[in-house]
Amino acid sequence: MLLYVGAWLCALATTILPQWLTMSTALLPIESYELGLWETCVVQDVGGMECRSYDSLLGLSSDLKLARILMCASLAVGLLGILVTIPGLHLINSCRGNRGKRTKRSLTTMGGVLGMVSGVLCLIPVSYMAHLAVIHFFDDKVPEVVPRWEFGDALFCGWAGGFLLVVAGLILVTSCLCSQEEPQPAMQRRYQVMSTDASLKKRSEYV
Repeated sequence: MLLYVGAWLCALATTILPQWLTMSTALLPIESYELGLWETCVVQDVGGMECRSYDSLLGLSSDLKLARILMCASLAVGLLGILVTIPGLHLINSCRGNRGKRTKRSLTTMGGVLGMVSGVLCLIPVSYMAHLAVIHFFDDKVPEVVPRWEFGDALFCGWAGGFLLVVAGLILVTSCLCSQEEPQPAMQRRYQVMSTDASLKKRSEYV
C-alpha cells in the first residue's frame, strides 16, 4: 500500500512538472526551454525561471491534449484504487466473519486492478511524448543547427510512477489470490465432527 501511494505521488508530480521536454540552443547557451502539460518555462543559467501557462485549451496540439486527458485519468483511477484498497487492508477491522473476509479480499483485488490500470494510463502518454521527441530529434529533414526537444526529468518520473503503480497493483492482486482462509482449530474441527456423527446417529435411530 505504501508503494501504491508513493507511485501515485510520482504520477501526480509528473503531471504537474513542466520538464516533460527540454531544449537548449547553441545560439543562446545561457537559456533553456522546458515544455510541460500546463505551461512552458524559460530557465536561465543565473538561476532565474519564468513560466507561462497556455492561453487556450483549444489551441493546444492534439499530443498535449491526449497527454493531459490520460494523466488526469491515471490520477483519478489511482486515487479511486487507493480509496477502495484501504478498507480491504488486514490492519483495518471493518468487516468480521467469513463474509467480511471475502469482502476485504474483493476490495483489495479491485484496488490492485485499478492500480495496474492507472499505471498503464500513466505510461502511455509518457512513452508517447518520448517517442515523438525521438522521431523529431533524428529527423533528417531538419537541419542540424535547429534546436530540438530532448527528454526532461518529468518523463523519467512518469516512467517510474507508472511502473511502480503496475507493480503495486500486481502485489495486491497476487497477495489476495495466494492467501488462504485460516485453518480452524483442532478442537473446533473435532466438535464439528462429533456433532455431525451425533446427528447422523439420531437420524439412523429414527429411521
